[in-house]
Amino acid sequence: MTRWHLEGASWRRIGPGLYAWAKLAETPDLKLEAARLRIPASAAFSGRTAAWLHGLDISPCEPIQAILPGDGEGWERGGISVRRAALDDGEVVVRRGFRVTSSVRTVSDLSRDLSLTETVVIADMALRAGLIQRSDLSEWIERRPGRKGVGAMRQLLDFVEAAAESPMETRLRMLLVLNGLPRPEVQVTIRDGRGSFVGRLDLYYAEHRLGLEYDGDTHRASLVEDNRRQNRLLLADVRLLRFTGADVLRRPDAVVDQVRNALVQARPKPAFTSPMRASAIVHTRIGQSDAGSAAG
Repeated sequence: MTRWHLEGASWRRIGPGLYAWAKLAETPDLKLEAARLRIPASAAFSGRTAAWLHGLDISPCEPIQAILPGDGEGWERGGISVRRAALDDGEVVVRRGFRVTSSVRTVSDLSRDLSLTETVVIADMALRAGLIQRSDLSEWIERRPGRKGVGAMRQLLDFVEAAAESPMETRLRMLLVLNGLPRPEVQVTIRDGRGSFVGRLDLYYAEHRLGLEYDGDTHRASLVEDNRRQNRLLLADVRLLRFTGADVLRRPDAVVDQVRNALVQARPKPAFTSPMRASAIVHTRIGQSDAGSAAG
């Protein structure tokens, strides 16, 4: 093959001295393979790039991030950001054929670069996917008491929730607690006094019988069933506030005010509101009851 061939329509330049067949889709895997050829063999993909390689739903290539062991200055060019840092034994694993930082090390690195809320989003995703356990985070902190970034990890540990089912649900929860509201329970199954399933709530204030829901794109497809579930909850004396991504991201103050006002207005109610209506509320978090009955 000559340079003349590479300059033809069959090949596409993807980096200094790197070309890919033009019909190959420009996927993250292709970009990461090109990056791997440009960084030292001792480097490991890190940060958002590592999180994606571990299987989390996060953009991996804006920019591609990597750590090169040792001292010195890092560099950033051609869509690749490389920083110098120590990599302890066990902090590098292989995922999808690439050297990457371990799940816990990845979370630790991100806790230094991202806001607390966005780090909790990623940690919740990792916990739910089974990539890490709370004990892994605790052990990481205990073994590195003086290490830079440990303070951020301690703060992170206070907020993570393995039961959280979506990034926006986590953002809604963090919005509330960081603005001084009580911490709601996560993914709570509601049953009536007969033990019949009523619904499952993203967030729940049990004492006030107040449920909070994040309505994502799937809400449009399940609108009828969601409305039926809301009716069942109302009949069981559980009030429900629903929020969208636009509410959480663009109108956060309004969200906090609405939840605060709902909590102030609500008063704890007796277990049974009427002998004619078995509306006693039994609520269990996912994992404490049969998760198979918690769909809806």
